[in-house]
Amino acid sequence: VFCFSDPRTDPWPLVRSPLPVTLLFAFYLFVVALGPFYMRKRKLLKLRGLLISYNLAMMTLSSYMFYEFLVTSILDNYSYLCQPVDYSRSELGMRMARVCWWFFFSKVIELLDTVFFILRKKQEQVTFLHVYHHGTMLFNWWSGVKYVPGGQAFFIGMLNSFVHIFMYGYYALASLGPQMHRYLWWKRYLTIMQLCQFVAIAAHSSYNLFTECPFPDGFNIAVFLYVLSLIALFLHFYYRTYTRRKQ
Repeated sequence: VFCFSDPRTDPWPLVRSPLPVTLLFAFYLFVVALGPFYMRKRKLLKLRGLLISYNLAMMTLSSYMFYEFLVTSILDNYSYLCQPVDYSRSELGMRMARVCWWFFFSKVIELLDTVFFILRKKQEQVTFLHVYHHGTMLFNWWSGVKYVPGGQAFFIGMLNSFVHIFMYGYYALASLGPQMHRYLWWKRYLTIMQLCQFVAIAAHSSYNLFTECPFPDGFNIAVFLYVLSLIALFLHFYYRTYTRRKQ
């Protein structure tokens, strides 16, 4: 089952047409491809103050979104097993749609992660996993906000926001300088948390493929297949970073 675009979110910034996010993604790939060449003969930028502010701001935004997803789902008696989208203009329906839009917009802001890596000449951080994850999340959540801003989709946003509180907290500490490295021993557990998140999302989306739930199967299938690709890529990253390096 496929659904039409949600008239509530259609007028909101970047939602009506796929053109803005497509152009943004094309510009992002342009920066990824040519940014290192531009920086090759230039001095790296430390950006310490900017990075601290950015990471703290993203940590705050993630905390706000997690709170909104959690509280709105509780107040609206959301089911974790089957939750159709509330397309009404009720207070809680609009509140959930708004936080879904903010979650989508956070994926636009997060493209700056890559820009900062390139400006700091940390090209080894701009991996296929990094670019794939940032680029695809942009389109995934544009689709989510345009067609299903709420319902089952809330679970993904809530979990991801929760993980990002810790992720941007880690980045904020790391941006303070080398003297903080001894406090960053928990990076491995951050990756494990991300993997647990993906497994939970896979289980959540696949459950609805075998039950009668008035939420579009097409979205659940897309989420399930996408999250399998992330599990494979993150497991490879975990092996390469923590297991093989230790050996």
